[in-house]
Amino acid sequence: MAERVVRLPDVGEGIAEAELVEWHVKVGDIVREDAVLGAVMTDKATVEIPSPADGRVTWLAGNVGDLLAIGSDFVRLEVDGESEQAPKTAELASPASSVGAQSPRHAASAPRATANAPPNGMKSQPGAAPLHHAANRPLAAPAVRLRAREAGIDLHQIRGTGPAGRITHDDLDAHLTHGRTGTRATPNPAQTAVTDIKVVGLRRKIAEKMSIASSRIPHITYVEEVDVTSLEELRAKVNGQKRPNKPKLTLLPFLMRAMVRAIAEQPHLNAHFDDEAGIVHQHAGVHVGIATQTPTGLVVPVVRHTEARDIWDCASEVARLAEAARNGNATRDELTGSTITITSLGALGGLATTPIINHPEVAIVGVNRIAIRPHWDGAAFVPRQMMNLSSSFDHRVIDGFDAAQFVQRIKLLLETPAMIFIDS
Repeated sequence: MAERVVRLPDVGEGIAEAELVEWHVKVGDIVREDAVLGAVMTDKATVEIPSPADGRVTWLAGNVGDLLAIGSDFVRLEVDGESEQAPKTAELASPASSVGAQSPRHAASAPRATANAPPNGMKSQPGAAPLHHAANRPLAAPAVRLRAREAGIDLHQIRGTGPAGRITHDDLDAHLTHGRTGTRATPNPAQTAVTDIKVVGLRRKIAEKMSIASSRIPHITYVEEVDVTSLEELRAKVNGQKRPNKPKLTLLPFLMRAMVRAIAEQPHLNAHFDDEAGIVHQHAGVHVGIATQTPTGLVVPVVRHTEARDIWDCASEVARLAEAARNGNATRDELTGSTITITSLGALGGLATTPIINHPEVAIVGVNRIAIRPHWDGAAFVPRQMMNLSSSFDHRVIDGFDAAQFVQRIKLLLETPAMIFIDS
């Protein structure tokens, strides 16, 4: 009788250890070739380890929950035949070589192989995967081995694409389709290249702030359709008659003024929530942040005291701040202190979005693109210029009813733009 050592194979992705999650055998059990001995788990997948031969289990590596090093002994079997001798040839690249030093016993029994020669009487095919010596047994699940045997396929002829070269059912399918009639396609190196880009500077700050907002704020998003036909007609007429020293009016100044009117009725939406202290800081001044895309990332310049500005002043300040932000000239004061934010992607705005709140604010209003849609006027469908508002709220301090009421008030003002300028 001889001892056969089954080692924990390299499961790929540069993983140095795996967690033992299940034993399928115990010491003393008689196992057959391809029977599953146990399973290990990495952060990528769960991998079953099959028996390479018939034998009796004499030793197991540990208990469920233990972390095992790649390349370490997993199971020892008592098998028929003489003890394994390490061939006097060059050692193959061993999984254990990537996880640190081995014990002398492990190093002495590390897998070795002779030159890659075809099995007896078998000729190599041009472009075929390298042939493996029997000592380097192909890694495959028992179901894959059974299917290969039934189809008369030698697994030594297949290059596995799974973790650590594991042969999968897809590999068998590809071999059945191409392997017997031609060669498998080899990807262009440029198609398999991986570029590592370190997240630094503004991009890192954005990532940190988005993580905080997403993890700490329970968002509720409310989407409403707005008929902006009248507003767009008004805007076109005003822009056509404006003086040269006046800025071009976009939709944003009208939305900002509508938000000021709505906030006057619901001031608790113009606030910061200090969740650690459990305090909502409600602001008297409406400082509207305008999410702006720049070459280096998304920033939020702030139009301060929007409640004290008219349409033209709002338009001028939005244009000035956007240019300063894109040129990298915006000051710290101009990029901080917003109490409620508007986000818009313009023509790319989509039908609906789920904006992330600009922490520690409690509300954000998202503008989606304007499109002509059929609208029922009570008697017939007529073409109207429609736009969705997608707005998110901090559900810890803003109830769904209040969120809906806020958006509905903005909708009414935008659909009847004269009301934006009339004090009630």
